Amino acid sequence: MTSRKPDEQLARNSRLRLVTPRPLTTARRAVTDGRSRPAPRPPEGTPPPAELARQARAVLADAVRIARWAAADRDPGAGHLAAHTQERASAALDLTAEQVRASWDRARLAGLVELHGGTVRPGWRLQAWDRDDSAVLRGWVALFDAWSLVHPAPDDVAPATVAEVVEAVPQVLSLLQLSAGPVTAPALLDLLQQRVAELHEERCEVPEVPYGPEGAEASGADGTTEPAPDATDAPETAGTTDSPDGSDVSGASAEALLPPLLDWALEGLAAVGALTLGKGQATLTPLGNWAVWVKLEQICVAAQSPAGNIEQHAQDMLRGCARLTPGPARAEYRAWLAARTVGSAITELLAVARGEDALLRGLAFEALRVVGAPAEPSVRAAVNDTSLRPYALLWLAEYEGADPDDAADVLTREEATWLWVDTAAAVADHGETDLLVRHLESAVQGTVPALLREVRAIGHPRTVQVLVALAAAHPDPALAKAVRRAAFQVHTGGA
Repeated sequence: MTSRKPDEQLARNSRLRLVTPRPLTTARRAVTDGRSRPAPRPPEGTPPPAELARQARAVLADAVRIARWAAADRDPGAGHLAAHTQERASAALDLTAEQVRASWDRARLAGLVELHGGTVRPGWRLQAWDRDDSAVLRGWVALFDAWSLVHPAPDDVAPATVAEVVEAVPQVLSLLQLSAGPVTAPALLDLLQQRVAELHEERCEVPEVPYGPEGAEASGADGTTEPAPDATDAPETAGTTDSPDGSDVSGASAEALLPPLLDWALEGLAAVGALTLGKGQATLTPLGNWAVWVKLEQICVAAQSPAGNIEQHAQDMLRGCARLTPGPARAEYRAWLAARTVGSAITELLAVARGEDALLRGLAFEALRVVGAPAEPSVRAAVNDTSLRPYALLWLAEYEGADPDDAADVLTREEATWLWVDTAAAVADHGETDLLVRHLESAVQGTVPALLREVRAIGHPRTVQVLVALAAAHPDPALAKAVRRAAFQVHTGGA
């Protein structure tokens, strides 16, 4: 190794350059970015989370009862709620057969039960139901999102028409929230009709019209054109829709279906506790008002999140961000964090950091830099975890004001070597061979023999794999041979 000067361009552009010492113009200053973002506040008058969770528990009380009964019963047929299972549940819980079916559907939609090969197991939300308000609220929001499944649409309406109404319902909910009180059915129907008309207009494609006299005949007197009768997309145009038997229904007939479909939608939302219905009017409940606000906040944040990772679990979100440069990655972290409670997000990120993927470990701490102050206690506790200690020490040093270029000074020689091996594992798993070779230049040791001695001594679980990969990648036969010998010695337990 002739030089320890790092390749600054490589360090600047690579997501794998996570080790220290950082060559030091490449550090990310995400901590101050994370601290400057104020947490969004719910609308004035919104009950505190504990009260919202109490209301959600009341809505899902029967679903929780049947979920606990099914999880304890462990009946293989309970997954499909067979007739004999319904009878036993009805007798055990003192519910009618219809109540059993409805409660079971809600339990599944809210994530209170999970099906594994037809066998019922309690979902994580059920296990946390009595102690974790955020788990309760997220379970209720899952039910809220599935309102159209809880309250099935009329059988005599075309699925395409039902789908348009479902797609238009968020605008109806937005009007209810903005009104902050009862809204009459005619006002809601007017908005629904406008939104459905917009959906028709958005989906209507301009047909191809041949040039010449035939094209002129295809045009109407007002200069507009009409699609051919056999056009494959005719059912989705503004003038027609499909009926259940496959025949076309005129635009006027489809519009006549909107009033009963509005009633269906309002009843479905009321069934999950989002609305209260009065005579000719509807009002959002506190839960419904809060849920609509949450959805609007997510939309606003997701609009700044082009990669679309907001709905992913932490592991999948970080994998998606691995392909991004630092700026867009931070935007993704912010969007993902905004859609979750801070505590649950920190827990998820640290759980991923404790996994086997070294790349995700480094990215998890990048996301925690965006969290900022709320993550400090958890990161400080992670110092006691051998695999997380170097990352946690660097995070704390930067959080406490150290220049990222100098943060590596807080690491001991052994900690820096551990981080070097961990990052080499990330490079070996996700990078290219030339990047692994260049990774040698970031080691704190002055010579390859010194590096190999210290790498063998620290006992990183990926040491053998890293050394084998480095030996296979390095173009210098003598160096590759030395690295291969070191890998063999670690594998066999030799000195």
